[in-house]
Amino acid sequence: MRSRQGLLTCGETSRFHAKYNLPNVILILSLDLMISTDDIRFFLAISAARSLAAAARALDVTPSAVSQRLQSLEQRLGVQLVSRSPQRLTLTDEGELLVLRGGTLLDETTELTEALQARRGTIAGHLKILAPLGFGRRYVAPVVAAFRSRHPDVSVELDLSDRPARAIASAWDVMIHIGALKDSTLRLQRLAPNERFLCAAPAYLKRHGTPASPQELRGHQCIALRENEEDVTLWRFSRRRAAAEPDVVRIEPILSSNDGEVVKAWALMDHGLIVRSEWDVTEELAGGRLVRVLPNFRLPPADIVALLNPGRSGRARRTQAFVEHLRAALAPPPWRNRLR
Repeated sequence: MRSRQGLLTCGETSRFHAKYNLPNVILILSLDLMISTDDIRFFLAISAARSLAAAARALDVTPSAVSQRLQSLEQRLGVQLVSRSPQRLTLTDEGELLVLRGGTLLDETTELTEALQARRGTIAGHLKILAPLGFGRRYVAPVVAAFRSRHPDVSVELDLSDRPARAIASAWDVMIHIGALKDSTLRLQRLAPNERFLCAAPAYLKRHGTPASPQELRGHQCIALRENEEDVTLWRFSRRRAAAEPDVVRIEPILSSNDGEVVKAWALMDHGLIVRSEWDVTEELAGGRLVRVLPNFRLPPADIVALLNPGRSGRARRTQAFVEHLRAALAPPPWRNRLR
């Protein structure tokens, strides 16, 4: 339904609208034209997708609903926002402008809402968190639920990924990262220490022998985990309490995977040696299902850190509250308690 001033009411309500916990503010562009923050959020989702079908999956609606709403928005604005082709969507100059200015307007609306809520001491809004698959499932997800119970005015979106390092940092408020960090533009807060251990099943060591030095690994069956775009076949060892040069070994893995659970399962089935974070193998070590190998040598640590987007300063209140909540839950590191 169109009013005298040109406001068009959407026929279908986007399911993603409620996630942002924002008022549906109407932005007056001219006397005869209006566009809502809901419209902007919709188009930002379109711009992030490679096709209408991908956008429909992201918005949890049908492709026809996305197409109809996009056409309606273009007709209302009187400009073409997207060039369509069978392969992908391409933004026009006007579409690029809407993404650029619309994203800024959404951020300003969010900051205004949160500033008003902060006046009454409330932590509120929408929090987007990205975490590694295994660690996120075991340690981050329970903390998210507890944080939400403590702050009921916050909605949380937790995405778990086996390749979080490939994610676009600007899309998240908090990224939980394990290991070395390549992107220095993000603000880092350390959450918990985490060592890496060389491990194998007792049956494998009984059958093949226990290596006494890193160089002996060349004669063993090794299993590699592909993560964080690291060189997974280059294992670096340093002696504890010694200033000697590190021992660097280039392994030839008999098995490799991007899934830590798969890699650990192969080791438990006696297929070879693995390098895994202590948070993931302490239960198996405590139960004797895995054994530490070369305990007098140390692998590069892989601390648990939170990466914060400096461009989301307006969301710092709820973001920092969650980071502190997670840090408290990981102090002391629960995985170290299992080895005592």
